[in-house]
Amino acid sequence: MRHHLIIYVPLTHAQAVRVALASSGTGRIGNYDSCSFSCRGIGRFRPLKGAEPHIGSVGKIEEVEEERIEVVIPDGVDLIALLKAVRKAHPYEEPAIHILPMVEEP
Repeated sequence: MRHHLIIYVPLTHAQAVRVALASSGTGRIGNYDSCSFSCRGIGRFRPLKGAEPHIGSVGKIEEVEEERIEVVIPDGVDLIALLKAVRKAHPYEEPAIHILPMVEEP
């Protein structure tokens, strides 16, 4: 079963995350690879006590210009290795990563 991955990343690290995704085998659709979709927006968060934020300060609301990156995860991609590679490229301590099952076209 194919999956759909959505991740939010600061603009400064978006290209590194796209490279990590493609290198892990995501974004392959038919005879194409490195396929992704991105849109920009504002991410908001407040680091709590015990956090070690890459951006912002503990206890203060932070707003960051981020990119939402979406890719298809083809069958056979090792999800554990994929997540490890993405987390290595992503600067956040707790990145927002969503992996959703895809319904196959009839």
